[in-house]
Amino acid sequence: MSDINLKKIAAETAVGDYVENDMVVGLGTGSTAYYAIKKISELVASGYNLTCIATSVQSEKVAKEHGIKIVDIDDVDYIDVTIDGADEVDRNLQLIKGLGGALLREKIVAAASLKEIIVVDASKKVDVLGVKNPLPVEVLRFGHHKTKYALEKQGCSANLRMIDHTPFITDSGNYIYDCKFESINNPFFLESRINTIPGVVENGLFLNTATTVLMTSENGKLERLVSGE
Repeated sequence: MSDINLKKIAAETAVGDYVENDMVVGLGTGSTAYYAIKKISELVASGYNLTCIATSVQSEKVAKEHGIKIVDIDDVDYIDVTIDGADEVDRNLQLIKGLGGALLREKIVAAASLKEIIVVDASKKVDVLGVKNPLPVEVLRFGHHKTKYALEKQGCSANLRMIDHTPFITDSGNYIYDCKFESINNPFFLESRINTIPGVVENGLFLNTATTVLMTSENGKLERLVSGE
């Protein structure tokens, strides 16, 4: 089964199982979240009253094009459920996110959500975080070379993310360094070290964030992993 179909199965299942009328819903960013947004738009078209929070300018644009009402996160007390993707998921449902460049807003939205539903295909499953993908770290542009030096002192190779030979700029106007570790064996310790570096805005370790992970295998079988089970 194609990657597109696998993503669509997981995303549409998440919407069907967790989105109810009159909810405040967080809209993730990325290829899998795109299918969730499209499915949510079908609910809105059928008469659901949903208030939605976007995790990126890209997701906000897609949502509005599909008739979904978007509000500022500060206009709601909390978010009932957010449906988002991930770049890596380990056996404890700890995540790496941010290869799509929206990690700062994604983490703010996740922290305000009662449920964080992560939809992925089985290729995102890892035994240890950081083995497959770099860890994205969003940094201020001011003094970013000094921030890079401090990041590399944590044992990684930090590369400034580039698009068409120019630095990638996040929705919040910052840079991203993609930090490649051999592995991240103690993500909680690493997170605390990274967050104390001057110039770091946020990192892509999403720890104790996911309440449920919906993961599709190559044959389309859906596995539901719940935090704490």
